[in-house]
Amino acid sequence: MTTADVLCRSMLFAPASRPEMMAKASRSAADAVCLDLEDSVAPEMKDACRGHVVQVLRDLSFGHRQRIVRVNGLETSWTYRDLIEVVEGAGGLLDAIMLPKTRSVDDVKFVDTMLTQIEGRMGLQRRIGIHAQIETASGFLNLREIASSSTRLQALIFGAGDYAASMRMPLVDIGVNDEFDAAVPGHRWHAVMHGIVAAARANGLGCFDGPFAKHQDDAALRQAALLARAMGFDGKQAIHPAQLSTINEVFSPSAAEVARARGVVAACEAAMAAGQGAASVSGTMVDAVNLRMARTILSVHEAITRRGS
Repeated sequence: MTTADVLCRSMLFAPASRPEMMAKASRSAADAVCLDLEDSVAPEMKDACRGHVVQVLRDLSFGHRQRIVRVNGLETSWTYRDLIEVVEGAGGLLDAIMLPKTRSVDDVKFVDTMLTQIEGRMGLQRRIGIHAQIETASGFLNLREIASSSTRLQALIFGAGDYAASMRMPLVDIGVNDEFDAAVPGHRWHAVMHGIVAAARANGLGCFDGPFAKHQDDAALRQAALLARAMGFDGKQAIHPAQLSTINEVFSPSAAEVARARGVVAACEAAMAAGQGAASVSGTMVDAVNLRMARTILSVHEAITRRGS
């Protein structure tokens, strides 16, 4: 099962240096929790924080939430110890490793090989997945190859902050529209976001938009989430629990969407039974394309209904 098959509208980051925040995340409204060893942890604390992650995974119940650990990037000296210590300590309780700044197929294959060897040594029966963050120029250019690089790969994730730094694009706050956006005709993240979604869909992967820095600006968060959903993303990352309700709402089909989808399915199925290729719903012609879109909406709605939230 890939992340594309699992309900995941919201993914909450929790710093590995803050056990109390990781505990809070395990009880949050998030569909997935990412325990972070990378950007939210100071260099002098990275070694010790691996133990915090292992203890939290061992001691706490995450319920239905996916359990993800973001390791440090391969340009650092911490990655291999992150993988060894976390997976050996709590591998059976881990759903996926998130790899930041994924640049090429080789990056994914390194993590895949490490996981294979650790799983074999530890006798782990459940394979750990990989989430690849696309947040560098090389990652964008190598999207097609990265997306098909490993059977462990579950999702592609857009990281606007590091992507902007890699591209030398001025950016005030991560994920937030600013005066530089106004200077660009159109949407300046369109190419990379569209590329991530296309690569994910072509390979049966999940795809997630990165976080929104201004956690007290709900209106702007909603706008960013709506844009990501409109472009085809499955969900969005969060840096604060207060952002989760808005993200979950935006990435959940509304009652009106569900009602229309059911109407489209009923009309198309009736038309096909009558030997017709198209039908009319509220004065609009619908056909097989509309049927596929409607079934996608209903599959998400049914997953939310089964979850009960």
